[in-house]
Amino acid sequence: MAARKAKAKTTAKKTPAKKRLPAIKEKYTKSAILSEISNNTELTKGQVSAVLDELSDLIERHVKKGGAGEFTMPGLLKIKTVKTSAKKARKGVPNPFRPGELMDVAAKPASMRVRVTPLKNLKSFV
Repeated sequence: MAARKAKAKTTAKKTPAKKRLPAIKEKYTKSAILSEISNNTELTKGQVSAVLDELSDLIERHVKKGGAGEFTMPGLLKIKTVKTSAKKARKGVPNPFRPGELMDVAAKPASMRVRVTPLKNLKSFV
């Protein structure tokens, strides 16, 4: 039985330790993001820009009318469309900013909203 335990330990794969990257103090612009990615990979700025543009097009095709309505970037975030229903007009509603006064609320048509939800890996970064 001891031989089985020893064999099981040797077959287990060791995962490499994840390197700790320093925090970035200032917000990056688009060109700073492109240069950072191109410096850390073997891609040129033009190639990185093309990849980001294609990603943008891919997300648009998923969330536009007639599309799947949902796009998931594995491990980071989920983008989905949510339909909000129409709101009827209301009269004589108490004004929250001026107590004792009544106001009218205009009608709002139904619309589509975009909801971005962070996934587990993105939450673990914080």
